[in-house]
Amino acid sequence: MASGNGKSRCFTCGKEKRAVRCEGCLQVFCYDHLTDHRQELNKQLDHIEHTRDLFRQTLNEQMNHPQIHLLVKQIDQWEEDSIKTVQQTASECRQLLVQHTTKNVHNIEVNLAKLSDHLKRIRSENDFNEVDLSQFNQKLKQLAEKLDKLCNVSIQQDPTPLIHRISVVVSSSMSNSFAKIEESKGKIVSLKSPPSSMKWDQNGFTVAGGYGEGNQTNQLYWPYGIYVDEEDQTVYIADYGNDRIVKWKYGAHHGQIVAGGNGKGNRKDQLNLPTDVVLDKKNDSFIICDYGNRRVVRWPRRSSKSQQTIIYNVACSHLTIDNTGDIYVSDCEKNEVRRWTKGDNTGTVVAGGNGRGDGPNQLNSPGYIFVDEDNSVFVSDSNNNRVMKWIKGAKEGVVVAGGQGEGNALTQLSNPQGVLVDQSGTIYVADSWNHRIMRWPAGATKGTVVVGGNGQGQQGHQFSCPLGLAFDGQNNLFVGDWGNNRVQKFDVHVE
Repeated sequence: MASGNGKSRCFTCGKEKRAVRCEGCLQVFCYDHLTDHRQELNKQLDHIEHTRDLFRQTLNEQMNHPQIHLLVKQIDQWEEDSIKTVQQTASECRQLLVQHTTKNVHNIEVNLAKLSDHLKRIRSENDFNEVDLSQFNQKLKQLAEKLDKLCNVSIQQDPTPLIHRISVVVSSSMSNSFAKIEESKGKIVSLKSPPSSMKWDQNGFTVAGGYGEGNQTNQLYWPYGIYVDEEDQTVYIADYGNDRIVKWKYGAHHGQIVAGGNGKGNRKDQLNLPTDVVLDKKNDSFIICDYGNRRVVRWPRRSSKSQQTIIYNVACSHLTIDNTGDIYVSDCEKNEVRRWTKGDNTGTVVAGGNGRGDGPNQLNSPGYIFVDEDNSVFVSDSNNNRVMKWIKGAKEGVVVAGGQGEGNALTQLSNPQGVLVDQSGTIYVADSWNHRIMRWPAGATKGTVVVGGNGQGQQGHQFSCPLGLAFDGQNNLFVGDWGNNRVQKFDVHVE
């Protein structure tokens, strides 16, 4: 404080008194109120120290925040899974190389032994001519060619990454101080519903199948419906041509059969051309569209027994369940969608049911279904090249995507299949015969291409008749690439 000369007006009481000036606020205080001013400053300093102590406590708590331990656990799991993947792939390659070499060397040795016996015999009998010698030379040449082929083995690197790198990314725009690690590329996504501005990487990578058409554990044969279980980091697939449901853990190179897989048939332990699967977590079971057997079955997730048919005699194309456990099934023969509650023997028509046609109250070969929180039913009306929305209790539906005839314009669809709807009402549809995934905002008369649309093909940015669609909790997009016998994952693109 600096002393003033003479009397000054006190800032607090306004009286002319001997006073001093505060060097901080530059106000003048009499001796009585100078003490009050200093006490106020002390209170403010106490508050700052208290705030400092609270911040230190928060800092110490954050160092032991459970989220940190969770992320470390995820990193440890990624490390363990990556090591297993590398070891398993290396073991398979070694085994294949040894089997290839052993089998072909054995065949060459057998043929060489036969040739040697023949040579020994004709020499002992002295019974040969130029024709015989020519044949022997030809056989030796053939064996040499087989030996050359045997040695013509190399190691080829798959362009699809064996292990997807993770990284810790901290975003300044996030209110939470801790980033969430997304296992494929370490990207941060906190949105529950993809906004219309969200984009995805245009090159997908294979998370299931991709090794050609077949029935081995690393193959698929015409995958139809898919279901993503974010909690278990697993994709479930209706493997139509193999009469089975398989699950693929994220990063795995082989799937595991969880239903069917016992040959085509109608026994309880068999499936016949399954087209869709959903996981009923409340009852810990799969609900399966067993199309070839004209039935919907419930298959316990953790048991190979106790399967039961819950809907009979239905040309079940696809299905879904709502948050109350009701099951919705599209019937491609009756051109309708029915809702089935527990114990219901007939079901209730919630879309279509007025014969085959293109009227607002009709459907033509309905396929994939999505039910929103208001119990509105969205159905891909495939032969009408449109997606329809039926509000709960409505007698007619409205076109929410396509409906402008078959074509590849942004206003058109061609054999639409998988359909998803986010919380804003934006529709995502697998535009199957246009080999693309489209997005239609609520009320829009045309859509935009999300991924694909680069012609039919098997590159990372192409499809061959995509069918099933699913999002995970980070809004990464999964696509059942039917003609390529694989499931592709497209990471959310964070700029």
